[in-house]
Amino acid sequence: MNFHELVKHRYSVRSYKSQPVEENKLEKILEAARFAPTAANFQAFRLIVIKTEHNKQGLRRIYDRDWFVQAPILICACGIPSKSWVRKDGKNYNDVDVAIVMDHLILAATEEGLGTCWIGAFDPIAAKEVLALPKEFEPVAFTPLGYPNDQPNDKKRKSMAEIVNYVE
Repeated sequence: MNFHELVKHRYSVRSYKSQPVEENKLEKILEAARFAPTAANFQAFRLIVIKTEHNKQGLRRIYDRDWFVQAPILICACGIPSKSWVRKDGKNYNDVDVAIVMDHLILAATEEGLGTCWIGAFDPIAAKEVLALPKEFEPVAFTPLGYPNDQPNDKKRKSMAEIVNYVE
């Protein structure tokens, strides 16, 4: 699948099969995330790979949806703000870097036939507690990772005229 097909094919999966994710596919996906560009190449992020099978109760404290713990793997993308690049005006690029990493991860998963769902509406305090994250790690986003057990809905997107401005 070429890049344009890939981005059109990706969707937010909210139902997963219990089928395990092959180790070689997981490694390819994590490798894609590792190669994501970050500001000044500081790579101030950490990916926490969680096997859901024995952790469902704690994970539901983070985000209480059945499908959140349905996939065999859950990934938490954390930033490390104290190690992130900071622009001259004080803008810390932590969230931007982690978003790029997550985007690489979810697109690589799609290419491998796996589903994901970007989750930002989680409880960050519970995430730090349940995952025993170091103090300097900031959980930014989660995604289940597994084989989809649903079908995508039609994607609704704004027109190009609504999202693009040209300066000449």
